[in-house]
Amino acid sequence: MTFAPAPDFTTRPTIRGTFGVAASTHWLATASAQAVLERGGNAFDAAVAAGFVLHVVEPHLNGPGGDLTGLFRTVDGDVRVLMGQGPAPAAATLEHYRDDEGLTDVPGAGALAAAVPGAVDAWLRLLAEHGTWELADVLAYAIGYAEHGHPVHHNVVTTLDRIREHFLQHWPTSAARWLDARGHAPKPGDLIANPTYAATLRRLVDAGAGEVSRRGRIAAAASAWSQGFVAQAIERFVRTPHRHSDGHDHAGVIAAADLAAFRAGEEEPVDIAFHGFTLHKTGPWGQGPVLLQMLTILDAYGRLHGLRDEHVDPSTAFGIHVIVEAEKLALADRDAWYADPRFAEVPLMTLLSVEYAETRAALIGEEASARLRPGSPEGRTPYLPPVEAGAGKDGLADSADDENDESATEEPAGIGEPTVDRHGQTRGDTCHLDVADRFGNVVTVTPSGGWLQSSPTIPELGFCLGTRLQMAWLDEHSPAVLQPGARPRTTLSATMVTASGAGGARVLTLGTPGGDQQDQWQLPALLRMLVAGWDPQAAIDAPTFHTTSHVSSFWPRVWEPAGLVIEDRVGADVIAELERRGHRVTVAGGWTLGRLSGVGIDTDGTLWAAANPRGAQGYAAGR
Repeated sequence: MTFAPAPDFTTRPTIRGTFGVAASTHWLATASAQAVLERGGNAFDAAVAAGFVLHVVEPHLNGPGGDLTGLFRTVDGDVRVLMGQGPAPAAATLEHYRDDEGLTDVPGAGALAAAVPGAVDAWLRLLAEHGTWELADVLAYAIGYAEHGHPVHHNVVTTLDRIREHFLQHWPTSAARWLDARGHAPKPGDLIANPTYAATLRRLVDAGAGEVSRRGRIAAAASAWSQGFVAQAIERFVRTPHRHSDGHDHAGVIAAADLAAFRAGEEEPVDIAFHGFTLHKTGPWGQGPVLLQMLTILDAYGRLHGLRDEHVDPSTAFGIHVIVEAEKLALADRDAWYADPRFAEVPLMTLLSVEYAETRAALIGEEASARLRPGSPEGRTPYLPPVEAGAGKDGLADSADDENDESATEEPAGIGEPTVDRHGQTRGDTCHLDVADRFGNVVTVTPSGGWLQSSPTIPELGFCLGTRLQMAWLDEHSPAVLQPGARPRTTLSATMVTASGAGGARVLTLGTPGGDQQDQWQLPALLRMLVAGWDPQAAIDAPTFHTTSHVSSFWPRVWEPAGLVIEDRVGADVIAELERRGHRVTVAGGWTLGRLSGVGIDTDGTLWAAANPRGAQGYAAGR
């Protein structure tokens, strides 16, 4: 059996050129990045410009009060992680959340769920350290759209329509920011502006007016953010109790001192070798290594069964079955072991070892597993999330109650984010961008958090705070327990792949929104590209899938034993075989899962970019 060939056509071409390329989840961010490249900026200048544009044009998917993670490669070939994940505030203690506030989980919306905002500081650091442009020039694109408006995408409007009653009843500052005088949301295509956020950006630029160097001007802006008017406005606003997703009013705990204490940074990536490539991800303070575990388990499965590539073909029932079972095992390890390594002992080297992968691969059988099965690296006892406590007599978590079962949602599981289930829970999602320039710089970043539905808008600033703390557990036995100063284990998970050969170096990136699905949606595309040599756009276009048989990283914490969501384009015969193997299949529309994009540099120096057609929003550009 051989790997399925790539199709003869794609929804759009892979963009190829020699000057510069960009791709993102919104065409205006892509166009802004390409405009920076055309004016002589490098990939870092372009990425930062696009990142701030995403705050304006995808406010339901990210914002300046949120966070980001990413990777970049400089012209010398060095690959680094961009760490823009803020930690828990100093007052975010178990005692306060459990005893004082009476919570069993961190809420999914409201200021108690806010980690220290990390995105803006990370973008400013990237620009200062690796960019060439002045901050004013980089921010001009975002300021222009915020001041003069941009045509609003229908997904923004859908989100506003769904949450407008909540705004009107509980978050009046958000109603004032996003709804008209009659309390109505804009219509798709209407020009919407955010002059308050534009003014915030202008104040950041003005903070550096007296500095003599470009870096000094950027540093002054960063200080105005973390120690000046932004931090002070955040602290003042969150002290007023407001409605959270648990149905009660709470005050936030984040303080100006928390912003002052945080600095975004650069880190060494975690790497593995796979089929002649090196894959680079974040450390275990994010879910990045879970993709690496998936690949090591798949490699081990092939060795154990004497297979070549057929077990990693995401076009066949057999390949999908094995891939999904590997995903379940890796995600179970994520929930048992991953956390901020400054606060928890994470056995990452063992989790990524060949020997451990073989013990995990041996658990993959002919039928779908319906259990959470974290491993025991180094003989240690794994943490089992509290959802296990609700197990029934057959050892499965109870999924019969619609009230907590995401599988019961009537909303699509992919491009409609932020999805809202039939019980009224509004969920947020994420953005992604990639840039490569003619010099050899490559950037891939996944910004998220600070969604307009995260918490009330801070009227002085024009944005709201994020909700990343919902990924921390209020359980002292969890390695990812809520702790002041600890980074919540984020799902943001861009990928960088490098390879060296006789013809020269090769690099490619990939990323997508999607929370727990980010690495799951990247995996089939990467297998098609790295194992079978598919064209990037074809790999992004191809039908995809993900398992829901894992503990959700988001409030409310649920899981669906043996759950599998798959696009109907895989074919009825494939779906029937997966159901025969015991997968509890939810068939999604043919173009509903994922919003992948990526860029790359081939060994001959040719640049490429590709973006997802799903949702009619992401675009690639270049020349």
